[in-house]
Amino acid sequence: MKILIKNKDINEALKNVSNLGFVPTMGCLHKGHEYLIKQSKKKCNRTLVSIFINPTQFNNKKDYLSYPKNLKKDLNILKKLKVNFVYIPNKKDIYSFKRKKAIVLKKENKILCAKFRKGHFEGVIDVMDRLTNIIKPNKIFMGEKDYQQLLLVKKFIEKKNKTKIISCKTVRNKNRLALSSRNQLLNKRDLIKAGKIAKELFYFKIFLKNSKITKNLLHKKIELLKKKFDIKIDYLDIRNKNSLKPSLNIKNSKIFIAYYINNVRLIDNF
Repeated sequence: MKILIKNKDINEALKNVSNLGFVPTMGCLHKGHEYLIKQSKKKCNRTLVSIFINPTQFNNKKDYLSYPKNLKKDLNILKKLKVNFVYIPNKKDIYSFKRKKAIVLKKENKILCAKFRKGHFEGVIDVMDRLTNIIKPNKIFMGEKDYQQLLLVKKFIEKKNKTKIISCKTVRNKNRLALSSRNQLLNKRDLIKAGKIAKELFYFKIFLKNSKITKNLLHKKIELLKKKFDIKIDYLDIRNKNSLKPSLNIKNSKIFIAYYINNVRLIDNF
């Protein structure tokens, strides 16, 4: 496993590599990341994993500073998985130049997390564009837990590059809670609560197969979840899984949620 720090290290290490798979991460790796890496190893000749906590996608400085980190543990995981390359850049390497044209989300994309986290996806798209230009992978593996992010990055990157974005299923624990680095910020009781919320939404999706979706129904579900679990909810919405347009039918649609447990923001889709 080669650890690459500088951009010149990347150029040297990857000059004769074909069919390169890339798994972008912000570290604090879990089984969800491991699944992405295994998919890359299955579909590509070589796999590169990046660890970079991108400051431009945080709309809250406290959130950025408190983001969980454990580089030593991450490197042990990557070594066991026999990853070929690990890229650990600093901010200067990634942001070595200023963009000529700022990334601006279209009005129709300012929904779900984009509505509540101003500048977040602009930061994500920017860093993914920069990483893609540095690494030049054939395939990038991303999870469906961050579904809106997946669609936005896919649209932007594939339009500009020959790189393909490969979407991978959400990995969950035994309580059906989607795995996330942010879960490490929760105590045991809050993790159990988050699992119960996930189960509740799984059953809600089954219920919707035979029910008409209305604004009133969603409003009632939001109020019930807030009261039952004592959580703050940014949104609970049902949207088409391809266009993310509001949907009145659960077929070809997903339930999207963003909520807070003790100031830790969790997102999921079902």
